[in-house]
Amino acid sequence: MHTLNHTHDAQARSWLASANAPDCDFPIQNLPFAVLRPAGTQQAFRGAVAIGDQALDLAALARIGLLAAPAQAAAQAGAQESLNALMALGPSAWSALRHALFALLHQASAAEQAALRDCLLPLAQVEYAVPARIGDYTDFYTSLHHARNCMRIMYPDGDATPNFRWMPQAYHGRASSVGVSGQQFRRPLGQSLAPGEQTPVFAPCARLDYELEIATWIGQGNPAGDAVALDAAEAHIFGLSLLNDWSARDIQVWEMQPLGPFNAKNFATTVSPWIVTLEALAPYRLPWNRPATEPQPLAYLESAANRRQGAFDIQLQVTLQSAQATAAGLRGRSITQTSFRHQYWSIAQMLAHHTAGGCNLQVGDLIGSGTISGPSAGEAGALIELTHGGQRPVDIGHGEQRGFLQDGDSVIFQGWCEKPGAARIGFGECRGTVLAARPV
Repeated sequence: MHTLNHTHDAQARSWLASANAPDCDFPIQNLPFAVLRPAGTQQAFRGAVAIGDQALDLAALARIGLLAAPAQAAAQAGAQESLNALMALGPSAWSALRHALFALLHQASAAEQAALRDCLLPLAQVEYAVPARIGDYTDFYTSLHHARNCMRIMYPDGDATPNFRWMPQAYHGRASSVGVSGQQFRRPLGQSLAPGEQTPVFAPCARLDYELEIATWIGQGNPAGDAVALDAAEAHIFGLSLLNDWSARDIQVWEMQPLGPFNAKNFATTVSPWIVTLEALAPYRLPWNRPATEPQPLAYLESAANRRQGAFDIQLQVTLQSAQATAAGLRGRSITQTSFRHQYWSIAQMLAHHTAGGCNLQVGDLIGSGTISGPSAGEAGALIELTHGGQRPVDIGHGEQRGFLQDGDSVIFQGWCEKPGAARIGFGECRGTVLAARPV
């Protein structure tokens, strides 16, 4: 786990003025990674680091010779069409590059600044790719509030299943349909069974939903058969981003017994382009707590270090913008705001449990946290909770309501960390738009 150092100094300023704006997502203390290129071109995608309203092109940076050996090797690895090579180098290389970039963006000479400006691309003029080649995608289920909310739609006194409190639950998703922010996808088709009916129908999903999640990106993997210990788990994590694991609720209810979701989840998953490193998030770590009234974790999921600072206080917001609002140039309406600190299981516990049976994670693997919901009504991370299964539609502004998503709806996730005495660390946004289903 990272300790605070000079790169977390809230008073540090960049010579790039836009990085010093109070509401900037990407100040010098952040320095997240993405894969991008100038929009509308056929140039190769390459790794970049966000600073203010610009992206520092790692391929261009690697060519001008301002970095020393460890950081230079990391920049060259990050300059490729995916971040996998950089991810594979491990924490010491990631930190070396972060510290070298911090130094250059903080106090470069006039000549160095001129050279660095030639490596900058305006964020308003780039397009993104999924930041890594994803070998496998695993989606967890780790919010007790979400689990209870969903259960209580059907059973007012319901609770999470007994195993929820003993292990982080998960299923394996579909990596090929993971897209980057801006993703558009067709409403999925599938089988569903209407209440009181005996025969299912094959039709477009009628109860389409989003799921507010945090993505964990794996750096170095582990050999098959070798479990990753809880206190070693974070050394395998390159960073975090936002994730929307879209869900077809009516299809899911019918198909998930006994093997779990399939077509209800494999049609689209959207990630934000920027991966924020764990080192950048160090000021926003919190103790991970398990109330004494709850079952305590088994030994392989328990450690003093995880108790001390296993949680992250990442603020999260969901905005829903209808096609009508978009056409009229109107903003969407925020319908949820919560924090990742409420999650029942930590990211380290998810990874430790994932490998406990000998599963070999690989560089670029993607792990979703599962829906993030807080304890209050306005902190629900999915429409199924927020609208009580569609029975209590939510106001999305401009005279519109939603029980579930309609065609043309855009869902926008935003994430950030903020507190007195620390620099704001932003995640950017994760946006996806629902298109009409293909003809049956």
